[in-house]
Amino acid sequence: MKKLLIVCLLAGASLLGTQEKASAQQRPVLNHIALYVVDLQKSTAFYRDIVGIDTIPEPFHDGKHTWFRIAEKSHLHLIQGAKAAIPHDKNTHLCFSIPSVDAFIKVLNKHKIDFTNWAGTGKTPTVRVDGVKQIYLQDPDGYWLEFNDARE
Repeated sequence: MKKLLIVCLLAGASLLGTQEKASAQQRPVLNHIALYVVDLQKSTAFYRDIVGIDTIPEPFHDGKHTWFRIAEKSHLHLIQGAKAAIPHDKNTHLCFSIPSVDAFIKVLNKHKIDFTNWAGTGKTPTVRVDGVKQIYLQDPDGYWLEFNDARE
């Protein structure tokens, strides 16, 4: 009887582990974010040279796409074809964590790229209640970007 109880408990634990694994495997993983841009070359240069993310091969080879790796299995896709840059609300933004906000500000100043704090009151970082320093700026098409020094 003891052996049967142990076998049942082990089988139940094994089944529970399988269900947890199946559930974890069904969680979505961010694959990519696509931004529709007016000038692909200008936007590509911005994300490559200012933001500092690396391009990766894209399958279309049509001169209308640039792909960047933003994480192990997550990408940023720029797609040319927008008729004009349109206003975007700062609440809708992409956020990149960087080693040093102060060092990044030097890059922005060198390239004469404007940035602001969350309140929009000047070229000084916001420091969140958890100590994370952050700044905001817009890419060539007006999409808002946050850069912060969060460690996680």
